[in-house]
Amino acid sequence: MPLSTGEVVATDAPPPASPSVVDGNPGRFAALLIVTGTVGLIMAVVLLVEKIALLEDPAYVPSCSLNPVLSCGSVMSTPQASAFGIPNPILGVAGFSAVLTLGLAVLAGARTARWMEVLIQVGVSFAVLFVHWLIGQSLFEIGALCPYCMVVWTVTIPLFWITTLRHLHRWTGGAAPAVRRAVALLIEFRSTVLVAWYLVILALIAVRFWDYWSTLL
Repeated sequence: MPLSTGEVVATDAPPPASPSVVDGNPGRFAALLIVTGTVGLIMAVVLLVEKIALLEDPAYVPSCSLNPVLSCGSVMSTPQASAFGIPNPILGVAGFSAVLTLGLAVLAGARTARWMEVLIQVGVSFAVLFVHWLIGQSLFEIGALCPYCMVVWTVTIPLFWITTLRHLHRWTGGAAPAVRRAVALLIEFRSTVLVAWYLVILALIAVRFWDYWSTLL
């Protein structure tokens, strides 16, 4: 019997999933850029102010020097703190300002061209590689941690990871099925990978400074 107008047919099909931050939701991606850009920019500015104060007065104790391990002053006084000949926070101010600006543009409806996406990917890839170099230097060369820097690490990793997955999703639409399946798998387990990433870093910190942490127990 034909269905009457307005009659609803019940089906077992699930409702379509809403686009995620990775596969096409510009609002969520803009939020990621704005949050990470804002937090990173604040930390970079604070670090720059602390660095200037330390340059003016070598006896100055930065606000994030809390104990022998969590000691910004110990980190700021090393060559690694000016890896490219200028204080690292200057790079942070420039980079996170760009991220915040991009986030606001995406929120306003701007669309990025392919060449711009390539530049963005190069930028976030450089940032995450630089951050991990600094992590290695802090753990195994300097022997101290900068709490403000650790906040920068925390926001840079998801910025890189989600941006990379978003670009892979956009760029591999016409790729071989095996490539698309691999990208889909990474996207499906993106949160798991991110949590594991953080846990590895925390484990390295715990092991490296266990002699000190154990004295606090």
